[in-house]
Order: sequence, then C-alpha cells, then structure tokens
Amino acid sequence: MTSHHALPTFRLAPGTGIAQSQPAAVARVTLDSPALAVMTDLTQVKAATVAPGATLRHAEQTMVYQGVRMLFVVGETPSVIGLITTTDLQGERPMRRVHERSSHYDELIVADVMTELASIDAIDHDLMRGATVGEVISTLQRFGRNHLLVVQKATAATPHRIRGVLSRAQIERQLGEPVDVTPIATSFSEIERALV
Repeated sequence: MTSHHALPTFRLAPGTGIAQSQPAAVARVTLDSPALAVMTDLTQVKAATVAPGATLRHAEQTMVYQGVRMLFVVGETPSVIGLITTTDLQGERPMRRVHERSSHYDELIVADVMTELASIDAIDHDLMRGATVGEVISTLQRFGRNHLLVVQKATAATPHRIRGVLSRAQIERQLGEPVDVTPIATSFSEIERALV
C-alpha cells in the first residue's frame, strides 16, 4: 500500500464568506443570429422536472430553487406528460379550479393546472439548424406562447425526444430587449374559458 501524506489545514477567520456562483454570461444575439443560440439544449442542461401529484407550492419552490420558469411534468415511466409554468401557477387556472371544486389553493396539484403534452407546440430540431432568432420570436408570437419545445426525431441510436426549450425570457435576456407575446386561445376549451 502506498503512503499518502495528509494535506495541511488551517482554521477559518471570523467573517469568512462563501464563494458565489457566477452564471455563465449569456451570449448577445440579434434577430438574424442562429436560433440554436437561444435554445436551452437538454443534452447540456439538466431538465427541471416535477411529478403530476406534487402540490403547486412544491412546483413553485422547485422553480425558484432551480432558477427556471417552467418544469417538465414527468410520469412514472419516466415520460413527459405535460408542462407547468409560472403563468400556470399564478394565472387564472388555479383560481378557476379552486372555484370549481370549492377547495383551497394548497389542495391543488400540478396535474390540475399543467398543460398536457398534446396541447404543447413543438419545432423539429433539424428545422432549428437553419432558423434565426427572429423566426423563433415570430413563432412564439404566432402561437401566443412563452415556451416552445424543440423535438429531435428518432434515430437508430436514440428515441424521439425533447431536445431543447425555447423560452421568451431567455431570448429577451440574450437580445437585450423585451419580446411582446400575446396569449392566444388555441383550443375550444381555452376559448370557452376566456369567454366565461
């Protein structure tokens, strides 16, 4: 067995602080920059997730802790069954559910207010390779969404999978200016809720 020497130690002085994380500087973009420059690549960044049975308070705490505004709702498989965003938590959906059920906000779970996978707009990853930031913004505006998913087709080596996320907030940070997106009802149930 080889001999190893102990490392020298010292005692900490009062007032010693903790090193603060320094988020990586976001690269500035223009409307003509490649769209991939504003995509959160899930092969590089771990996806933030939550279970459908988690409380809304837990989802909110997870978003704060992870520094995100959207969580993937993941079932037992694990497979994505939907998304929940800060808008879902703070918007009209929770209050509508509370009113419908004569319950309390703290009794609601993620499945009560999430957007189901079938209602989520996505863009093909191959299409993103030739797209611009301006085209991504136009797409967010056309669909009235704050997030779009980027999906990679199945190959012999990998299954069909969500490869990335396009976020209005991320684009605004990198563009250095606000992006106006007006929510648009895209289903009969959303139109009906907007009329009530």
